[in-house]
Amino acid sequence: MPKLDRYLFREFAQSVFAALVILMMVSLGGAFADVLGNIASGRLPAAMMLSQLALLVVRWLPLILPLALMLGLLLALGRMYRDAEMPVLAAVGVGPKRLLRPLLLAGGPVIAVIALCSLWLGPMSDRVSHAMIEEANRSLLLVGLEPGRFTELPGGGGVVYLGSMAADGSRFSRIFVYRQNGERMDVTTAAHGGLSLMGERDRYLRLEDGFQVEGPLRDGLDFRMMRYASNELRMPDRDDVRDDEDPELMPTLALFGDPRPQANAQLHWRIAPPLMAFALMLLAVPLARSPPRQARYGRIAIGFLGYMVSVNLMMLGRQWLADDKIPAFAGLWWLLLPALALGAWLYVRDGRFWRRRRAA
Repeated sequence: MPKLDRYLFREFAQSVFAALVILMMVSLGGAFADVLGNIASGRLPAAMMLSQLALLVVRWLPLILPLALMLGLLLALGRMYRDAEMPVLAAVGVGPKRLLRPLLLAGGPVIAVIALCSLWLGPMSDRVSHAMIEEANRSLLLVGLEPGRFTELPGGGGVVYLGSMAADGSRFSRIFVYRQNGERMDVTTAAHGGLSLMGERDRYLRLEDGFQVEGPLRDGLDFRMMRYASNELRMPDRDDVRDDEDPELMPTLALFGDPRPQANAQLHWRIAPPLMAFALMLLAVPLARSPPRQARYGRIAIGFLGYMVSVNLMMLGRQWLADDKIPAFAGLWWLLLPALALGAWLYVRDGRFWRRRRAA
């Protein structure tokens, strides 16, 4: 590899890696907040926090890496323009065509990782996450019940206290349940019990050998007490049940033969990130052009704004496809092809406008 290519590749790769580290730190904060929200609402047990966080980050990578690639290239090229390195390279004949090789060496692996995550790893991580949640749903651990602590059930369904619990979360002992229904309250105790499932959504606490007291919440003496040998309390309905035929869970190859609009929308959503990353990589070269000693942060802001517009248009296009508001054959090509054409045209024409203006 020529020395110039090694130098440019090193500069591009270091800047892209630095941008990726910063973006990953910011994204991990958002992902951590999402996972904590699911744990607090009872959709996830606390023991699954790290695994679900890692799987969520894999699904976010197709949206994080294109921004890291563009910002890294803007930072590297902006620094070279500021230090007058790029004008010197242009004076010795290093133009856009000569920059293409080190640019692809630095950006090509990133685009390959984006394609890998978008087409394969992302859907696979979603399926693994779904399977883990479904498996955990067969345990009391999913609703966040812990022995020796009062726990509010999801959706305000009541307050539960467990004296002890089996290691797998399937059995418990010494249970206390407090619930409200309008102006009535219900207090249930049991010596033993477990968790039973009926269908996809229905979950019941199966109580054994206990008492149930029901009465007014405020004033009145209309109390009733019942002793039972077996009783079942329905837990709050799950709001995260997903069908195995959900397009988000299906492999990419299976989406090609699915006639549903939602499957077509998901397919184009997975194809779009690597192509959009390639367009942003090409756009970064002409966008970074600036006179020496000029601030480069304005152009970074423009690049970030362009990325945000592209991502929002992708999301909007996916929703239009899922709702069958645009033809299926249009997909997201109405966004990707113009972006690729604009990036290629500006890359090839890079510097010609400025040279003509200086000559004039």
